[in-house]
Amino acid sequence: MADPKIDSIIFDMDGTLWDAVDSYAAVWNRTLEECGTDRHVTREELLTLMGKPLPVISSVLLPEGIGVSTEEFYRLLTGFELEMIPVIGGKLYPQVESTLQYLSKKYRLFMASNCGINGLDNFLAYTGLTHFFRDTITYDHTGKGKDYNITLLASRHALRHPVYVGDTEGDSRASAAAGVPFVWARYGFGENVSRADYVIDKFSDLEKLF
Repeated sequence: MADPKIDSIIFDMDGTLWDAVDSYAAVWNRTLEECGTDRHVTREELLTLMGKPLPVISSVLLPEGIGVSTEEFYRLLTGFELEMIPVIGGKLYPQVESTLQYLSKKYRLFMASNCGINGLDNFLAYTGLTHFFRDTITYDHTGKGKDYNITLLASRHALRHPVYVGDTEGDSRASAAAGVPFVWARYGFGENVSRADYVIDKFSDLEKLF
């Protein structure tokens, strides 16, 4: 069982609540096509970069650029993401909605992700889960890392004992830097983490933990 002092739960999105990597690949490839390049991004390439901010992802996938400015590429990518993701969405992990329903009766729920500025809104628009979350924050809202954003949410809502649920080593490190306990979603995209206070093998395990 989790520490009884915990008063709130902050969630990562990709690899924790859903898998939308195929849809992200479709958005990237639509953008690359619009830019006039024959570069093609695969699911496997994106999987290795999940949880990282867009500037890092683009620097790895497009190290030499593609003939348009970075600003134009981001503009196109954001536009296609806003157009496509609320329609094609992703795959929620099993029992996400029912587990959030259970948790929301006992805890305040939030989201913090390194996705683009519209990423969490797109997720919520597609899944209809908006009513479970008190607030959300992304890398593009602040230009800061996830540890900063976790701390900002805690300050903004006077959270005394939050916990963070994520699936990657980056999530583990961000939680440690923010000084909050970390729940590792072992079913997600991260193969291993250096530190976890709790471990779940499916999303519904949170009901047993909390």
